[in-house]
Amino acid sequence: MGSLRKKKLFSESSVDHGNSSTIVTGFVFRGLVQSLELRALLFAVFFVVYFTAIWGNFFVVLIIWTSPRLHTPMYSLLGHLSFVDICYSLIATPRMLRDLLAESKQISFSGCFTQLFFIHFLGGTEILHLVVMAFDRYIAICRPLHYTSIMNPATRSHFLLASWLGGLVHSSLQLALLLPLPFCGPNQLDNFYCDIIQVLDLACTDTYAVELLLVGNSGLITLIVFLALLVSYSVILLTLRAHSAHARAKALSTCGTHITVVVMTFIPALCVYAWPFRDHSQDKAISVLHIVLLPMLNPLVYTLRNKEMHEAMKGGFMRSVLWLRR
Repeated sequence: MGSLRKKKLFSESSVDHGNSSTIVTGFVFRGLVQSLELRALLFAVFFVVYFTAIWGNFFVVLIIWTSPRLHTPMYSLLGHLSFVDICYSLIATPRMLRDLLAESKQISFSGCFTQLFFIHFLGGTEILHLVVMAFDRYIAICRPLHYTSIMNPATRSHFLLASWLGGLVHSSLQLALLLPLPFCGPNQLDNFYCDIIQVLDLACTDTYAVELLLVGNSGLITLIVFLALLVSYSVILLTLRAHSAHARAKALSTCGTHITVVVMTFIPALCVYAWPFRDHSQDKAISVLHIVLLPMLNPLVYTLRNKEMHEAMKGGFMRSVLWLRR
């Protein structure tokens, strides 16, 4: 930790003396790879992933919206998660696809911080939404007689509003810590999108205290929420021992899906934000998983392992066929 801080201070000193009059007005992405052939291959792969993420999540929202049997609190929350994933996919991935085919990968200062804001706004919203989904499963399994009264539409609306407000507060705090910092060069970000760690590394001042605050706001909170979710699902799994075999199998399938999504969401975030003053060389690979792949994986996990979703999709397909025959 000490050596990394000295390196930062040395870099700061050299910038202050050599570029004191330079003010950064934009940033340049280094991107994923430099080879033109490999960039073309990645563009093809990630375009398919992006297309699948957008339409897969849209399809989940559409099926839940048009299927009366899925108008339940659990599926209402699942549809909202898919909506958040659609929004999340629109922030950084289109820009990454464009940059894979472009020579210039510049982004303005305001564009960079706007991208950073919405990534953490929607990322924080999704994390809090997973907490709401875990609470929904806890009430359904541990207090089934009170489920309808507790998870009523008004309560769900309040929970959803709280998740959006929580994401907004989280992201606003990030910007409040980053925006006052001076940026006077260099301006190259070793990633394909703007994120806290890479932007913070370019600040030409001592960022030791800021980095600790940012890690507390992102990493520590993410870790606490992740552990709380693991504990809640452990309680749910213990409660299932008293249920019938059929009810236990159905609940295990649903909880298994939720736990899979929680692990896929939190592990990459913890790898990036949970501790300061480290080597960030692996962040690009983790970011691809978190930014590009995760919005595609969520609808696949929820639909492939859910019998009710399968039946609703078959019903929706048949309704479409009958409508086309008219």
